[in-house]
Amino acid sequence: MKILVITELRQGKWNNTSFETLAAAQQIAAETSSTVSGVVIGKGVSAFAGELAAKDVAEVLLVEHDLLEAYTPDGYSIALKQLIEQSKPDLVLFPHTYQVRDFAPKLAAMLGKGMIGDCIGYRNESGKLIFVRQMFQGKTAADVTFQGAGPWFASFQSGAFRADLVKPHAAGKAPINKISVELKPEQIRTKPLDLFKEAKSAVDLTQAPIIVSVGRGIKAPENIPQAEALAKAIGGEIAASRPICDEGWLPMERQIGSSGQTVAPKLYLALGISGAIQHVVGMKGARTIVAINKDQNAPIFEIADYGVVADIFEIMPALTEALEKAKT
Repeated sequence: MKILVITELRQGKWNNTSFETLAAAQQIAAETSSTVSGVVIGKGVSAFAGELAAKDVAEVLLVEHDLLEAYTPDGYSIALKQLIEQSKPDLVLFPHTYQVRDFAPKLAAMLGKGMIGDCIGYRNESGKLIFVRQMFQGKTAADVTFQGAGPWFASFQSGAFRADLVKPHAAGKAPINKISVELKPEQIRTKPLDLFKEAKSAVDLTQAPIIVSVGRGIKAPENIPQAEALAKAIGGEIAASRPICDEGWLPMERQIGSSGQTVAPKLYLALGISGAIQHVVGMKGARTIVAINKDQNAPIFEIADYGVVADIFEIMPALTEALEKAKT
C-alpha cells in the first residue's frame, strides 16, 4: 500500500500537526508493509521539502506553482488532484486543520471518493484499516471503514499522535521529486485576503509544550492568578475547562476540550479538573498528565500518569515557590 501525507505550511512555518499525521502514517506503514511519501505544496517551499526528506519517507513530492503561493481551496484541490492521479496512492492522510477541512472534502469529491475526517486513531484488523472518530462531543466513538477501491482519504485530529515519534530517514535523506501541475488564474475563484489574526493576548495552545489547566476546583476568578503564577514559574501556558471560560474567568481561546482546543503538550497539569469526557478528549494526547484534585474518585485520575489527592490551594503556592527557588 502506498500512503501519501499532505503536509501543511502556514505563514512560512510548519503546522506541527503535519508531523503528527506523518507519525500516524509511519505507524500504519510499519503494520501493513506500506510505503510513505510526503507532500509539500506551495511556492518557494523547496527548503521545507528538504526538511521533510530527513524523515523516514520513501520520497518527498514537491508541488510548486505561482498560483499556490497563497492558499485557495480551488488551487490546492486542482493541484493535488493532478498529483494523486500521477502518484496513484492507496491512502491519503491529512492533519485535521481548518485549511484541510476547507479543501480536502472537495478534493475527495473531485476524485469520486469519500473521506473520514477528524480521526483519533485507527486499527489494523487482518490488513483492513478501521478508523476511529468521535461522535456526540466525544461521548462515544465510531469505527469507520472505506468502501471500494482507493485512493482513500482521512484526516487525524491534532494530538491523536505524537510528532516527536516521527522516525528519521535511515540513509539521511529521501529523494525529492518535483511534480508539475497545470493551473490557470481563471480556475481560482476566490481571492485570499489578509490572514485572520487573533487578539494579541491569544495563544495557540496546540504549540505549547507545558500547559497548566484549571477547572471548577479553582472556585472563583480571584484565584486564577495563583494558577497563572504557577504556569509562569513552570514555563507553561494557562488553560481551562469549559465552565471556567463560559464564566469569563479566562478567555475562550484558553479552553481545552471538545468545543475548545485539542492539545498534546509534553506536560499537562490539571488543577481541580474532574475529568469530564468533553474535556478529556481535548488533552488525553498529552505525553505526561499530572492531576491534582481533592476528590480521589475524580475521573481525571483514570487517565493521569501521576495523581495527587490534595487541595490545589495548598499545592499551587508550594509548587510555585519550589520552582522559583530552583531558578535561583
